[in-house]
Amino acid sequence: MRQASQERTTKETTIRVGLDLDGSGRAAIETGIGFLDHMLDQVARHALIDLEIAATGDLHIDAHHTVEDVGITLGMALAEALGDRAGIVRFGEAHIPMDETLARVALDISGRPYLVWKVGLTQPRMGTMDSELFEHFFRSLAFAAGLTLHVEVLHGRNNHHMIEACFKAFARALRMAVARDPRRGDAVPSTKGRLGEAP
Repeated sequence: MRQASQERTTKETTIRVGLDLDGSGRAAIETGIGFLDHMLDQVARHALIDLEIAATGDLHIDAHHTVEDVGITLGMALAEALGDRAGIVRFGEAHIPMDETLARVALDISGRPYLVWKVGLTQPRMGTMDSELFEHFFRSLAFAAGLTLHVEVLHGRNNHHMIEACFKAFARALRMAVARDPRRGDAVPSTKGRLGEAP
């Protein structure tokens, strides 16, 4: 059972995340940030993971702490559900078009966290969320989960399309990477015999 439940509480936020990597795409997400809820629903749906996220935070200040801590807690849950990473495909990639936009995501469940972000957003906010927080979300997620993650928009003009395509491409790449590899059995997909631990 590749399931996990994580909770993170600070003076700024309380985040609860539950996920099932072998789910059907069901989502119950409430962060208090409408646009982020919409994007996380896309992740569940297109990665075919069941995802529950409940977050309360200091949104009267801004969305920064909530977005960051949702990313961290989701990453922690993903790392827990993957365990020792035995038997998974490990690598995933996807190109997702959305009208005039084309996004590309490549990831490695490596245990070596890294983010490359090449997304040229041109408006400062998406709904109530500062546009710079999307990069921060993916960085927090990648470092907590132990992912090497590359996110790019190859071309696009509409900022909503650009961000949504990135989240959908992430979901499809994640779906590929966490899938069980029937040819691998229970072997860890690394010549070292293990994958690095997430921080």
